[in-house]
Amino acid sequence: RRKLRTDVAAAFPNLSAEQLTEFIPNKEELNVIKIYSHKGEALTVYMNSKNPILFEIEKSLYPTVYTLWLYPDLLPAFSTWPPVLQKLAGGADLMLPGVVVPPSGFPQVERGTLCAVTLLGNRAPVAVAVATMSTSEMLEAGMKGKGFAVLHTYMDHLWEYGDKSYPPTLAPLVTDPAGKESAEDEEEVKGKEPVAVGELSLQENSCAILMGKEELEAVETAEDANTEVQEEAEDSRTPQEQMDALFNQCFFHALKCKVKKSDLPLLTSTFLRSHMFSCCPAGQQLDIKKSSYKKFSKFLQCMQHQKILQVKELNKGVESIVEVDWKHPEVKAFAVPEGFSPASAAPDSKSEEREQTYHAPEIIPLYGVSTKLVPLFQESGHKKGSVLSSSEVRNIIINYVKTNELVDESNKNFVKVNAILCDCLLDKSEQDEISNLKWDDLLSRCLQRLQPLHQVTFFGQEPVVRKGNIEPIDITVAQRSSNKKVTIIKNLELYGLDPQCVANILQQKVQASATITPVPGTKDRVQVQIQGNQIHHLAKMLLEEYQLPRKYIQGLEKAPKLGRKK
Repeated sequence: RRKLRTDVAAAFPNLSAEQLTEFIPNKEELNVIKIYSHKGEALTVYMNSKNPILFEIEKSLYPTVYTLWLYPDLLPAFSTWPPVLQKLAGGADLMLPGVVVPPSGFPQVERGTLCAVTLLGNRAPVAVAVATMSTSEMLEAGMKGKGFAVLHTYMDHLWEYGDKSYPPTLAPLVTDPAGKESAEDEEEVKGKEPVAVGELSLQENSCAILMGKEELEAVETAEDANTEVQEEAEDSRTPQEQMDALFNQCFFHALKCKVKKSDLPLLTSTFLRSHMFSCCPAGQQLDIKKSSYKKFSKFLQCMQHQKILQVKELNKGVESIVEVDWKHPEVKAFAVPEGFSPASAAPDSKSEEREQTYHAPEIIPLYGVSTKLVPLFQESGHKKGSVLSSSEVRNIIINYVKTNELVDESNKNFVKVNAILCDCLLDKSEQDEISNLKWDDLLSRCLQRLQPLHQVTFFGQEPVVRKGNIEPIDITVAQRSSNKKVTIIKNLELYGLDPQCVANILQQKVQASATITPVPGTKDRVQVQIQGNQIHHLAKMLLEEYQLPRKYIQGLEKAPKLGRKK
């Protein structure tokens, strides 16, 4: 323990004697464990009663984020944008375009200097890294290239050895970029008592201090300078990084101002279409394909990894948000961008449902090569499980017939059945009787024996391929007590429709009670139930307003017949 204290004092001379004694106390329990990194390097980790405080690689000591939260000024710090944290936690190094240039300039470091990485607006470090170039070299390089080799981050496996606590919110140090404040002014500000500071935003560089008019003007000047620097840094980001940042902004904005606990479980497609899209600033557009995530499900997985929300597949192939941690520091710290206000950002949910534009999903029937049909498709380079469209199947069959010269010369409308076609497409009772097949019969037999699949593409999302044929929206009319009828609608989620939203709209249209009930015999699926035979209203909504094809709606024929008016 005495040797460790000596090594720590040598590695971190900024620690005072009191801090050193507090950091490595004489009597408290201190454990030493050995672990291995992904690269196979052996690490020695020093732990106090609950958290890792130091780790050692090749006889060099490094602090963990838990230590840096207690001593935030232990290492020279460089700030980055909040969205970059996800990349660092995933194993990426910190590139210079992602480093925010503060108004006061960078701390002076040399190549190989151990540094802390913080998020803009919060002094609590989230990563430990080694500078790959000096401060002067960074500026000479035009802030391009790799700036820091990251060793350890908040949310990595080393962090998970501890109590998994979140970073504290530490106010940024107020600096004077112009350097024109006199010593007397500084003493006057120091003499003032600070106002109570609540949750400080991770995306704003501000500090609430009780001050006079002159001091307030000085801070406003600093904030203006910081805004200019922030805009320059944003311009230096790649389009992909800018889209990542936009997705983060709209995500937190939607969680903070749009979604309520009563809305859960909420379809992920509804969350994107009805909530995140409406939080997008004017002149900008969310496009998941232009982000680093490529798929909205991967973006939500990243947020789930940070324990901000929880996503579950309540229906086959349909994901829903089932839980949101509104007390998460990043949600609480998010500041609504200028131009938005909680009042305007969170309108009445009923009027919002009417205003949101629903885009019917694009549904394409597909086919998978089954085991029995492998001999027929292997000539074209396909194997079991290959996914094909109907036109691709047609072309493969036509090419197979022509390549093997199976067209009947006496009647070109027929195809001669060879051994492979016989085994793949004929039943055992037919194999001795049928020697020729019509083209249409050949193709229909082939499609019937392939595995049915379908591809669904929701607006703004990547296509999803699912097994089987898509179930239609099922509308039934049931009889209840006292000869009352109710209309029941199932499978709305498969088409990106939120059952609760549909129930609310129907209730307003027909002025009848509408409820959400569990589908009998299932655990997580729900159905809409509304009083009376409302199939006419449903048909108008689904076919005309939502533009869903009639072939995907089952039960419209049960609409009540309209009597003639006398």
